[in-house]
Amino acid sequence: MAKPIIVNWQGATSSFQIAKLDRSKLYGKRQRWVLDPEGERCERAELMRDGSMLIRSGMTAQGYFDDAGVWIRNDQLVGLSAAGEPVEKVPSTLGAEQALEGPIDPSEALDVTVRSVYMLSPEELDDALKERLLAGDIFRCSFNYRADFNAETAILVANDDGFFALVGDPLETAWCELAVEATESFEERADDDDDLDFEMF
Repeated sequence: MAKPIIVNWQGATSSFQIAKLDRSKLYGKRQRWVLDPEGERCERAELMRDGSMLIRSGMTAQGYFDDAGVWIRNDQLVGLSAAGEPVEKVPSTLGAEQALEGPIDPSEALDVTVRSVYMLSPEELDDALKERLLAGDIFRCSFNYRADFNAETAILVANDDGFFALVGDPLETAWCELAVEATESFEERADDDDDLDFEMF
């Protein structure tokens, strides 16, 4: 079981157990199985270009092959910024108390690109926070499921079905505008001649 989300709002601590919500939990799922001639289920695998190794499902989650075919474990990978500078790993926020911001404006929640949704089961819930969430207020805190190079944002919301955390990255919109605004001029130029002589055609 994963560690809980622990938040602090106005000096009061609340904690929630989390369970990831996906389409299969909402609508169920169907799987198509490929069977061999004996009726056994086939497993997908990929043969490396040089034929030296058969890669099965789950193997690539442990590391990567570089361009030279050398295996590199995940714990040896280094994160780089857009400028090419090394960045430090962000620790997991699960089990660690996080400051809860809010209530925030709903437009701020809409500016988050949501990648995951978690159902929250309260273990210890402050009465004041519960009242605000059930009244429709929205809160925000830092979230990182496991230590990696990208900390995300969690938006805490509630409805009649329970409490939820919408997890993703804040959307940064780049607006483009003209350096100089175009203006329309209706002044007549001195060399304009609207009297056309059709005999010259």
